[in-house]
Amino acid sequence: MSGTAYALPGLDGPAEIRVDRWGLAHIRAGTALDAFRAQGFNAARDRLWQLDLWRKRGLGLLAADFGPGYLAQDRAARLFLYRGDMAAEWAAYGPQDTRAIVTAFVAGINAYVALTEARPDLRPPEFAVTDTRPAPWQPEDVVRIRSHALIRNVLSEVARARVLARARSPADGLAVDDLRKRISPPHEPVIPDGLDAADWPDDLLDAFRLATATVGFDPDRTAATRAEAWDWSKVDAHGTVTRGPRAAPKEPAEGSNNWAVAPSRTATGRPILASDPHRVYLQPSLRYAVHLTAPGLDVIGAGEPALPGISIGHNGRAAFSLTIAPIDQEDLFVCETDPADPDRYRSGDGWERIARVAERIPVRGGPDETVILGFTRHGPVLREERGRAFALRTVWSEPGAAAYLGSLAYLGATTPEAFGEALRHWSAPSVNQLYADTAGRIAWFMAGKAPVRPGHDGLLPVPGDGRYDWAGFHDPAALPRSVDPEAGWLATANEMNLPPDYPAEDWRVGFEWAEPWRARRIRAVLGGQDRHSLADSRALQGDVVSEPARRLADLMRALPAAGDPDAAAAQALLAAFDGLQPLDQAPRRPPSSRWSGCGTSARPWSRRSCPMPGHAASSRPATRRA
Repeated sequence: MSGTAYALPGLDGPAEIRVDRWGLAHIRAGTALDAFRAQGFNAARDRLWQLDLWRKRGLGLLAADFGPGYLAQDRAARLFLYRGDMAAEWAAYGPQDTRAIVTAFVAGINAYVALTEARPDLRPPEFAVTDTRPAPWQPEDVVRIRSHALIRNVLSEVARARVLARARSPADGLAVDDLRKRISPPHEPVIPDGLDAADWPDDLLDAFRLATATVGFDPDRTAATRAEAWDWSKVDAHGTVTRGPRAAPKEPAEGSNNWAVAPSRTATGRPILASDPHRVYLQPSLRYAVHLTAPGLDVIGAGEPALPGISIGHNGRAAFSLTIAPIDQEDLFVCETDPADPDRYRSGDGWERIARVAERIPVRGGPDETVILGFTRHGPVLREERGRAFALRTVWSEPGAAAYLGSLAYLGATTPEAFGEALRHWSAPSVNQLYADTAGRIAWFMAGKAPVRPGHDGLLPVPGDGRYDWAGFHDPAALPRSVDPEAGWLATANEMNLPPDYPAEDWRVGFEWAEPWRARRIRAVLGGQDRHSLADSRALQGDVVSEPARRLADLMRALPAAGDPDAAAAQALLAAFDGLQPLDQAPRRPPSSRWSGCGTSARPWSRRSCPMPGHAASSRPATRRA
């Protein structure tokens, strides 16, 4: 078999990359660090444009390549960079030498970047289209970038505060808000003293949404002048930066499923673990699959292109998968500023100074732009106006919160106990981790930093004067878990899955979860099978049964027939609905020239255009089903 030889500086010995017929790279090296170095090189060989864009977006360096239209996004991204102690940061990920692993990985990326300097033909075509070049990395870049992680719930907090501000009474406001977002377990939200969102600015969350937005290439944006730069500070409903009206803030609608079945309930006599992480379709993909083999390391699965190792997969003896567990990991603090000195904000009976940081953002085709960033003890200041500074407290500011990097700690785990211990170092995003091993054991662990809130519940913004400050984080070992359950199976789907005896009211780890329909369907299937098979898992991942659709059909059948012909046709369609949602057709359509269907089965995804030839800027699912 022929291949290509590359000189990779820093290797202790030869390393091999074999790419199989599915495009999966199998990397073998004499040491684990050499394997991670080769992983970085191969990731850059496959995904250099994606990696370079990821780094520049996260560090706030887009305007240097793409012009003034990216200044607002750059400033927002810099608000959420990790700015704490780096020694504490590296130590937070576990007993392995995370700094050495990341350094080796980044050296591999940089080796390929250097290779493209000597051979520009190796660069992806996007660089030529945009007249840009890839830049080298620092190890710190990997961990300082936080704004791509899925944490929550500041968008919902502000939405709830706005509902209360428009209601006749707090009780009315909470009743209306329950229609927007169901609180679970049952809980009466704590309304902080002095909370009044009636005059909060409409652009309050623009900086947060900009920092978490994807990178788009609208021709008007790339052509924006310096005078138009700050017009590009709005984010639409698809997460795209625009200069038009902002979209109503909303939580991401992605969801995931996973389950593990013990040998006592499988057809194979061995455990089965299934993982279906629902993330938006992107080109290139968010996930990156790889197989790494070295002394003390043998893992195969998927991770993120910009991270060493994997997060979902197996090590030959144990398999692991994850879904989001919606622990509440952020809060908005409303700080009263001093009328005589707006650089100070109320702290107890006195004042504390807002830290002002001046940063220079390079801009293509012109001079650098100096921006001023503000930070309180709670975190970055999103907005200042009318004697208030709105600051975000988020786990992003904590050591060890680089998304998914905590997976390095569990790559060698071969027992549930070792896996659970490794998860003590997992911070973000908060997840349901499922585990299964060749010894026949299965387990579930909820993992992630869960703030201790002595004075509130995280469901509404709070004053920043000290009364509602966080008091550290809950012990990771006290988050819910289940090892070798009597039922013989475990499943999660982002639903409220705190055990009935869990002290939810005391711990207040979160009250906003995904709808329960996917989880109910998975449990109904698994609970009804004595011998679950691999084919059953494949079928369940593609299942199209919709509990809400069946409930809607039952409701339509119970209603009297509509008098209007079009309404009657719609009612007949829904009443006959069998609750199945195939991807390519509605279940039935009555013969009416004016009736065009009810949208029960949209295409699985839709694309938006991108100015780069042959490149889709992004695509997203219309509906995801368990």
